[in-house]
Amino acid sequence: MFTQTNKTRTHNTKTPLTVTPNSTTRRSFLQAVGFGTAVMGLTGLTLGANEKPIQGFEKTQTDPNASKNWKPVSDRKIRVGIVGYGVCHFGAAFGFQNHPNVEVVAVSDLFPDRCAALAKVCRCNKTYPSLEELVKDDTIEAVFVATNAPNHAQHCIEVMKHNKHVATAVPAVWGSLEDADKLLDTVKSTGRKYMMFETSYFHDGLYAMRQIYNAGGFGKLVYSEGEYYHYCPTPIASYQGWRDGLPPQWYPTHSNAYYVGVTGGSFTEVSCMGMPSHLQWLQPENNRYKNPFGTEIALFRTIEGGMARMGVSWDSPGYGGERGRIRGQKGSFSEERKPTALANTAYGRYEGLEKNLPDLSRPPLPPSVEAGGHGGSHGPLMNEFVTAILEDRKPLVDVAQALNMTVAGIVAHQSALKDGELMKIPQYKL
Repeated sequence: MFTQTNKTRTHNTKTPLTVTPNSTTRRSFLQAVGFGTAVMGLTGLTLGANEKPIQGFEKTQTDPNASKNWKPVSDRKIRVGIVGYGVCHFGAAFGFQNHPNVEVVAVSDLFPDRCAALAKVCRCNKTYPSLEELVKDDTIEAVFVATNAPNHAQHCIEVMKHNKHVATAVPAVWGSLEDADKLLDTVKSTGRKYMMFETSYFHDGLYAMRQIYNAGGFGKLVYSEGEYYHYCPTPIASYQGWRDGLPPQWYPTHSNAYYVGVTGGSFTEVSCMGMPSHLQWLQPENNRYKNPFGTEIALFRTIEGGMARMGVSWDSPGYGGERGRIRGQKGSFSEERKPTALANTAYGRYEGLEKNLPDLSRPPLPPSVEAGGHGGSHGPLMNEFVTAILEDRKPLVDVAQALNMTVAGIVAHQSALKDGELMKIPQYKL
């Protein structure tokens, strides 16, 4: 891992970046619109059996040899609570309910029908009406937060304050440097484990890049690229419309992982350009963020002194998903190059000076756990979090890496609003 030396959390952007989330609470929202109406209006948006899945949730075929070398590290079962089912059924998507070292003891969703569906999938009999109630259950040891993105930081803080480990969907915070500070301070003060489930970390290609980097096969990275392209001609359904018009660089971790997830390092400054969207739903007058951009492309300086181009786009059709490539002083790797026996990965190719590459296959999964969606990353992410608790070690995507990926995008959006002004990025470390 690359060792970080910059000052931690130095806030030197020229204007405040904190954005106050919608002040309506989740409970008052239900009361205001009427309980039955809220349930009918939102559950009707859940994908049907014959509908095309949301990008990233296409089920990846599990390698038949994925469990070949798996060995349990403990016979203990971690008691887990899961919060949030939603349009994407995210709470159950990572397979906690199928891990031999996990017992899902309680679940929660604000909408009773979704809560019941989540409980059924997770084979769990105990339900709670909210995260705030679930975390009071002293039998729960860890919680997976699959709630709406604007509340991720608040919900993770609440979980850790109740002496529980926490894993969360991306991103770590939502447009707020103040929340980033609070989240980091809570992890440090409680000593609980925090992990962000950034799916790019366990894509075959990025996993191979990280293994080669740690083995010295790249040296310092001269240049890296990450792309997250998700064409949305109409908005994806979301709680209180949080996805409607969201700034692309507020959801940056799928692309930023192609540097942070490879090296463990961070970005130190950024110049970002944005292009106004041609889609009506992405016009600034139609979203709470007053965001004018459907595409934002950021040029970062890395802590190694190299450069990185990281792009996020909602409004351009064509190939989608996450992909990346890197160039180092000793070698390069692209997910778009055809594989070779040397590279030993189906999704990329190493070309460089190192001849003795490490094993590039992803860690084995328990036989009962499937690889899942987002390039087969769901199962490995969940297994990494569970194993980190069992082994009492730092999870792979810890709070520092989560914030260094997320906050870089927040500052990048502010730069785009200022026509590409070069701006410094706060640094986070444990």
